[in-house]
Amino acid sequence: MFRLDGKTALVTGASGGIGSAIAGILHAQGARVVLSGTRESVIQQQADKLGKGRAFVAAANLSDAGAADALVARAEEVAGAPLDILVNNAGLTRDTLALRMKDEDWNQVLDVDLAAPFRLCRATLKGMLRRRAGRIVNIASIIAATGNAGQANYAAAKAGMIGMSKSLAQEVGSRGITVNVVAPGFIVTPMTDALPDAQREKLLGSIPLGRLGLPSDVASAVLYLASDEASWITGSTLHVNGGMAMI
Repeated sequence: MFRLDGKTALVTGASGGIGSAIAGILHAQGARVVLSGTRESVIQQQADKLGKGRAFVAAANLSDAGAADALVARAEEVAGAPLDILVNNAGLTRDTLALRMKDEDWNQVLDVDLAAPFRLCRATLKGMLRRRAGRIVNIASIIAATGNAGQANYAAAKAGMIGMSKSLAQEVGSRGITVNVVAPGFIVTPMTDALPDAQREKLLGSIPLGRLGLPSDVASAVLYLASDEASWITGSTLHVNGGMAMI
């Protein structure tokens, strides 16, 4: 089950923990994987570790409005095959309370976390529509559903990603293309590792399963939605949050 032999996937934000885990599990299941990110040396190291002639690198700065079309073309060039799977994982945060949030903070997060995924979907769908097949998995966040103080920009972008995905799913479903969302909760990262003990215990107390998520938890959800086993699922949001928000 969940094999991806013969498929080609593009994973953005592949230099981070979640992105590298997604790239790794897709590769392990047989896919050719193109890793993208701004830190070319990091994604090259990750591609080298995956190896076996099925891991490729296509660096891109998605804050550039013209980067999406170029990235899709480059990904297909280096992989030597059209894209079957797109995973929009790249994103950034510029956290501050709304009264202190500058227009630049708002615009930058919306550009990278929402506009860039839309552009990548649009560019990738051109080929998927011709081939009448494809999988798009967009990575949102629990914050899209719950909100969070100091993250009005991030919550708006991720909630917008869910609405965008539902609309795209309706537009392209008749062509055999699915568009779904994975919304992670709090995942083990250097940021959560640095939390004071009291704050960490409070956070864990709000998660019924009693632990933070791992990048592999998110990656497994992406693998499922990218596989043939999820061929009758589209426009859905899979919440991977340990029960912190039961939506």
